[in-house]
Amino acid sequence: MGLFTALVGWPLAPVRLLIKVGELIEQQVDAQLHDPAMVRRRLEEVEEARAAGLISEEEEARAVEDILGQMIT
Repeated sequence: MGLFTALVGWPLAPVRLLIKVGELIEQQVDAQLHDPAMVRRRLEEVEEARAAGLISEEEEARAVEDILGQMIT
């Protein structure tokens, strides 16, 4: 039975590999989005942009809300 399963399942191996790679990428993205150091860095970038006058207060508030919202989800 094992040989038969291997022969029938072999053509699907690339699909399974692609799914595994996708899952690994998703895990890495989630880890980066929820990494406190990365979130802090992004918040500091927004603050620096506001201090330099590159964005308005409303844009800063939206950016901070987006960053914190991504951390929560």
